Amino acid sequence: MLSFDQAGDLLDELSEAFPRVLFEGLNGGVNLLEDAVPDPEFPEGELYILGEYCNDMLGRYVNLYYGSFAALAKQEQWTAEDWRKELYTTLSHELTHHMEARAGLHALDDRDAKELEAWRTEFSQEASSDEEPH
Repeated sequence: MLSFDQAGDLLDELSEAFPRVLFEGLNGGVNLLEDAVPDPEFPEGELYILGEYCNDMLGRYVNLYYGSFAALAKQEQWTAEDWRKELYTTLSHELTHHMEARAGLHALDDRDAKELEAWRTEFSQEASSDEEPH
């Protein structure tokens, strides 16, 4: 399990691999927060929010949630390489949201909404089948 500080160091290292142009206009930067953020639409521990792109009164920034990564790492027994992959993938995803927002696009938002709806459907079907008598 990576500590918060180790994950922060890894995130800093991974951020260096991205072209600087992707960070333009991201006046609030990339923040690693200690929180675990379970998705409120699912039962506790079923789905976690790993990161989010924010564009609000504070500006434009990316938050990544260490606690969410740690919860999944514990459930799935992540290796150091898994941490690297998940942090990189999530940062890449959130930077794509940033670039699309700057360009007035929303393709990734649309894809995220479709994936979330598919997970809701799958979860409700699994929950229904668990409730049926055998």
